[in-house]
Amino acid sequence: MSDAHPPLRLEAVSLTLPSSAGQVEILRGLELSVGAGERLAVTGPSGSGKSSLISVAAGLERPTSGRVSVFGQDLGGLDEDGRARLRRGRVALVFQSFHLLPNMTAEENVATPLEIAGAAKPEETARTWLDRVGLSARLRHYPHQLSGGEQQRVALARALAGRPSLLFADEPTGNLDSANAALVADMMFDLVAQTGAAMVLVTHDPDLAQRADRIAHMRDGRLVS
Repeated sequence: MSDAHPPLRLEAVSLTLPSSAGQVEILRGLELSVGAGERLAVTGPSGSGKSSLISVAAGLERPTSGRVSVFGQDLGGLDEDGRARLRRGRVALVFQSFHLLPNMTAEENVATPLEIAGAAKPEETARTWLDRVGLSARLRHYPHQLSGGEQQRVALARALAGRPSLLFADEPTGNLDSANAALVADMMFDLVAQTGAAMVLVTHDPDLAQRADRIAHMRDGRLVS
């Protein structure tokens, strides 16, 4: 697999899902390419398909038709385990709702994925990254002992500690007040720039979107700009 390929490419990608009213077209013929180190913001109203784009692009959901390529690898040719192996160490995700494991400390939440991936010194790396997001005093705290902003900073450290080449961020500031949202946004853009990762950022926040290298707008399952 050559890194000459762009981190992400979508070709004629559509997604149709069943509902009580019949088949619903969620994504309609998406064409998109994200280059190495590029930071793309995807904006659009609720229900336009932004989060579904991330689910399909990250290989969490299969498209109904079209081709999704990550680092030149067609995800359509991989089963769920194969897609997970492709993501491991190269693709990371940050969600609006943090998705921290409640029975693990901040340090364990960051270290465990590193340990699973076979990284050297996962605990030391976790402590380093928690320090980088300003949480060196919160290593032993569990998620319920942390504020929303602190939980999202743990999630950001977890996502970037493995130094992925591609980060998906789905409304990463959506559950935060304005002060914490600004802090998390600053950290995210700074750390992504330092690691050189490409980023696909879904956001309702126009100010956050403006910080990206490029903005794509979604409406009714289509990319319109």
